[in-house]
Amino acid sequence: MAEKNTIQVIDRMASLLDAIARYPEPVSLKILSAETGLHSSTAYRILNSMLDNGFIERDSASKYQLGRKLLRLGSRVNVKSDLRQIAMPVMAALRDELGETINLTVREGDEVVYIEKATPNRMMHVQQLVGSRAPLHVTAVGKLMLALGDDKECQGYAARTNMPAFTRNTINNLDQLRREAEQIRQQGYAFDNEEAEIGVGCIGTLIYDASGNIVAGLSVSAPIERRQTVWVESLLKAAHQISEELGYRPEMDEKHT
Repeated sequence: MAEKNTIQVIDRMASLLDAIARYPEPVSLKILSAETGLHSSTAYRILNSMLDNGFIERDSASKYQLGRKLLRLGSRVNVKSDLRQIAMPVMAALRDELGETINLTVREGDEVVYIEKATPNRMMHVQQLVGSRAPLHVTAVGKLMLALGDDKECQGYAARTNMPAFTRNTINNLDQLRREAEQIRQQGYAFDNEEAEIGVGCIGTLIYDASGNIVAGLSVSAPIERRQTVWVESLLKAAHQISEELGYRPEMDEKHT
């Protein structure tokens, strides 16, 4: 009986959301009750619960409209496939400009996963395998992801992984990670200075979605002797272009600060 009642509430919530969505402007309880066939007191209780959970919003006239939380949830649907499709032309253009390998990565737990790449047509270039993984602390993108969390993020990561050293340059203790995080947090990009593999250097930055969440990392990898700091500007521009095409606007961050 309890399960039936729970399913019934979900059905009623769905009908209220559908009803609200049909109106371009905020809509009153009276209209929603009539639209759904629900008693006004029943509709009111369910609407209040949806308000508490951020699925709808109520204006100064006590009328209802869809909430911004639905936009955030919707932006997560098929984000990886949309991300690849949007990112690849930008990655190809950046590859052609810099003449080096461009990588697209996403975070899964304490690792980054390489989900796409654009490789140059030259004999010697860095080869990253799509589907391969690397710990956060040995990649430019991963370090930036850790840096943009709070101090507990770095502490928790260090405790879970023990931060193994891959090369003599790997950051392999919490104090080092904190110092690095403080520096790269302000600049919005990070370097991998032969920390994952000797002879390879990377520059990484982040990609954001319509709700201002970090959804991916964009990086350029090159033999360390060819890597150039001046690439940072082009990399940031490319990441910003992809973020904008995913719906991100910088003013969103300003509203949250």
